[in-house]
Amino acid sequence: MDTALQTKPCRFGDKNTSDIVICLKNREGIPKRFYSHSSVLINKSKYFANRLSHPGSNHCIDIYCSEVNYDHHVNLLRLLYLPTDSILDSFDSVKSAVGILQLAVVFQCEEIACCCIQYLEAVPWEDKEEELILKAVSKLGPKAMPILARIQPVDLAATKDVFVSAVRIATSIAGPCPPFGNELKTSAQEQVEFMLGEDEDAPLVTADEEVKSVLRMGLSQIYSSFEKELSSLLLEPDLVSERAEEKILHSLSDLEWMCNILGKMDLMKDFVSNWAESSSNVLGVVENNKLDSFMWGLKIKLIEITAKVLEAVGYGNVILPTPIRLTLLKTWLPYIRKMKPLLDSKGSEETGFPYKMSEDLCQSIEGAMVTLVLALPSNDQADILADWMGAEQVRYPDLSEAFEVWCFRTKSAKRRLVEGLDGAGNATVSL
Repeated sequence: MDTALQTKPCRFGDKNTSDIVICLKNREGIPKRFYSHSSVLINKSKYFANRLSHPGSNHCIDIYCSEVNYDHHVNLLRLLYLPTDSILDSFDSVKSAVGILQLAVVFQCEEIACCCIQYLEAVPWEDKEEELILKAVSKLGPKAMPILARIQPVDLAATKDVFVSAVRIATSIAGPCPPFGNELKTSAQEQVEFMLGEDEDAPLVTADEEVKSVLRMGLSQIYSSFEKELSSLLLEPDLVSERAEEKILHSLSDLEWMCNILGKMDLMKDFVSNWAESSSNVLGVVENNKLDSFMWGLKIKLIEITAKVLEAVGYGNVILPTPIRLTLLKTWLPYIRKMKPLLDSKGSEETGFPYKMSEDLCQSIEGAMVTLVLALPSNDQADILADWMGAEQVRYPDLSEAFEVWCFRTKSAKRRLVEGLDGAGNATVSL
């Protein structure tokens, strides 16, 4: 090779000064020639340096590429001719930088690879680009740490700090967050729920005492806000307005969100206890005759939350004393029994009426109530079943399964009692 060429400025594609031809070939073998310079290739690429160091090396180097990475090959060859401080500014997209990085690794162009890493470490990525980046840096070893630092697992202490801060915002513990307002609060709720999402990976947050304490504070804050909105509801001058219902529904939506979160952190008992304690007051407002023809969204949402509470208690996920379970059942059974035909009737009368008890919701409530009834003392079961069968609407909820079990148990208990008395009367006394 002509050593004089090494002292002259080299330009990519300059046929007059070129001493090496790079021939890019696609799958069909159709070549595309690029006039290059051995001095540049040897200086910038260990791969080309090795190829050109062999005695009798050809002046044409064939490189096979696909249509997908053809442009990346061309861009890599161009970058070989740029000074180091200009390479970084030449990248125009994450996709291009990733493609060039993959080839820079293959052709051992360390300078270009470092610039690609520096670029990718600094610019934002889209979700679909992250997998491409991870694949590209998997073979780089320690050099890839600046990129991997962005997506490596965070230590538990830092994760907990983020989670606790998000809960504070999501539950308004620290008050409203102007100028972001509800947007930041909603975002915090979504991310808290995402962090606790059930998947195959280990949970991001462990429910230690600090986390539980913050969640309980959040529950107290949300309950306080809900009770305040509810107590002022009947004072609204225009109960028909959408604004009146939106305010209370927003507060109730926060409460439902909290119910879902606490269920994932083994704190459902706190929610259920609060709900059981406040149920009478809640229904005292909702069943006021001022609301007979309004607030259907509020009424159905209350039933949906109550269904979650009944399930938690009925299936033994939350253990409560008998008096609380009995009060919970006697409070909500009449209300749900009354609301079901009313909602069905409204749905039949008004086309597109959105507030209905879905089949899944009805089955959930019915199943939970049956198990709740059967877990009560037999006399309490008898009171509830007698009231249920004496009501005008016996169709829902269907407690016939509980009634059948009660009949069987009652008869069995009486038989055991008789057998026990007979055994006692026939007992002999031995001295």
